[in-house]
Formats: sequence, structure tokens, C-alpha cells
Amino acid sequence: MSIIILGIESSCDDTSAAVIKDGVLLSSVIASQAVHESYGGVVPELASRAHQQNIVPVVHEALKRAGVAKEELSAVAFTRGPGLMGSLLVGVSFAKGFSRALGIPMIEVNHLQGHVLAHFIKEKDEEPHQPEFPFICLLVSGGNSQIIRVNAYNDMQVLGQTIDDAAGEAIDKCSKVMGLGYPGGPIIDRLARQGNPEAFAFSKPHIPGYDYSFSGLKTSFLYSLREWVKEDPDFVEHHKTDLAASLEKTIVDILMDKLRKVVKDTGIKEVAVAGGVSANNGLRNAFRTHAEKYGWNIFIPKFGYTTDNAAMIAITGYFKYQDKEFCPIDAPAYSRVTIK
Repeated sequence: MSIIILGIESSCDDTSAAVIKDGVLLSSVIASQAVHESYGGVVPELASRAHQQNIVPVVHEALKRAGVAKEELSAVAFTRGPGLMGSLLVGVSFAKGFSRALGIPMIEVNHLQGHVLAHFIKEKDEEPHQPEFPFICLLVSGGNSQIIRVNAYNDMQVLGQTIDDAAGEAIDKCSKVMGLGYPGGPIIDRLARQGNPEAFAFSKPHIPGYDYSFSGLKTSFLYSLREWVKEDPDFVEHHKTDLAASLEKTIVDILMDKLRKVVKDTGIKEVAVAGGVSANNGLRNAFRTHAEKYGWNIFIPKFGYTTDNAAMIAITGYFKYQDKEFCPIDAPAYSRVTIK
């Protein structure tokens, strides 16, 4: 009998639903929220309200595109955390009602684990390109920067992580200070392609082990920018492409320095990248360069699987369903947790 999983993702500001049948993606629908752009960041109350408006039509559309009736579903997988509590509650509550109404099990998914396992999403009529266990995964998103050893879908070990700001947070904050807008990642990425990455030098942290730190870089960038603007009020407008390119290069260098050390120390050359920042062109190019230079077997997700999406929740649910890892109806959402 086929295993058909409905995945629901509502951890931040995107409402998403996806359907996977026997490990193959049938549909993926995402409703984004443009309302936050004018605020320079996600407003939790507005996000949860938008989720309430979007959840039913998004799930309906995902089932429709998949050609699957709700009665055919084997289970419903949902993001339990981490994320914004109000946003999570919408998805969790919907999953509970859906599960109870159809008499199917619920499968809780750690949002970060979902990002890592996005590499196992299979599409119709496509030869899969998936890492073999064990592999090393650099998980970089708006709120997380981690290096993870992945021994199995349910066995992940964090080897290093940020001790303060994440890479995505640093990019967003620097973009905001330059007046470039939110979210900063796509803006910095676009401008960096036109600039000189060697134009400006910013400080890099010296953190022992495999951990990251981006608060020093952020402070250095903001201090330097303030001094330059004092001398030339139009400094950002005149140098925004070079600023973006130099900032991007510095962050990519920091990320790759620690990742390179982990790969060397563990001897594991199956190396993947995941999370929203994995859409960055500079980081993707750095992965390709390292693959050629050090013989890494790299795995870079499609752009559609870099940001928050329900396909990664559904594939994680598919793995857990096979092991009967179901959760009780009273399972609460949680706002803070990491892969352990």
C-alpha cells in the first residue's frame, strides 16, 4: 500500500503544504507574506493572522495539484518547532484537527531537521542526487548557522554552531542599515554579483573549534559604514555593489573556513548545504570551488527547497512514518530548539 504524506509548514511567514507519495513529491504550494517588507522584518502577529487566512486554501490546493483525496492520506506531518509560536500554532492546530477528522496519525517534524533532509526530496521523472550517510551538512538560514554530522535521517549531531548572530541575521541587519530593504539575502546576493568582493575588508572572528560568530562582523560593518557616511552622505549609493560583494565574501569565507576544517578532521567528503542562505550565489560557488579543489562530493538544493517549504516536512514525515514515529494529539508547539 502506498504511503501518502501531507506536509504542513508554518514556522515563520510562509504558509506551505506539500504531498509526497512513496517518497516522490506530487505537489508543493507556498503562500508568502509581503506584508512584512515595510516593517523591515517579520511581525509575529501579522504572520499568524496571515497563516490563519492561508492554511485552508493552501492545503486544498496542494491536494488538488497532487490529485489526492484527503481520505487517501496515510498521515499528516507538521512543523512543531522551532519558529514563531503564533505561526506554529496555526499549523499545529490545523494538523491536529485534520488528523482527528480523518483518523490518521500525526508526525511532528523539527524544522531544522527538515532543511537537512530536503536533499532527499524526489521529483517525478528525475534521477535523484542524494548524499550518502554519513554526510556533513552546513545549515545556514536567517536564525541558524550550524555544521551537522548526519549519520541517518534520525541521527544528527551538531558539531558547530553560531554563538550569537547567524549568517542570515547578519546579512539582513547590514542590508537594513544600508537602506536596501528586507529580506536582505536576495538583495545582497543580487548586488554582490555586480561588485568587487575585494573592495572592502571587514573583521573576521577567531572562535575556537567549529563554532561560528557573526556579531563582530556585523559591528565592524556598521561602524565602518557610519564613518564612511559621515564623510560622504551618498556613500552607500555610490558603493552599494562593492559593499554587498565584500560583505558576502566575508560571510562565505567565515562559513567555509570552519566547514573545511570539519571535513578535514572527520574525513567525510559527502558535503551538503541547506537553509535559506544556501540560495546565495557566492556560497554556492564556494561549494563548487571546494569540490574541485578538495574532492568533495557536494549537494546543493534547488532554489525552491532552500527557503521554508512543506516538501521538506513531508519527506521527513515519510521517513518517520516508516518507523511508526507518530506523536500524540496533545503535542504542543515549541519556539526554540536545535538539532541535538
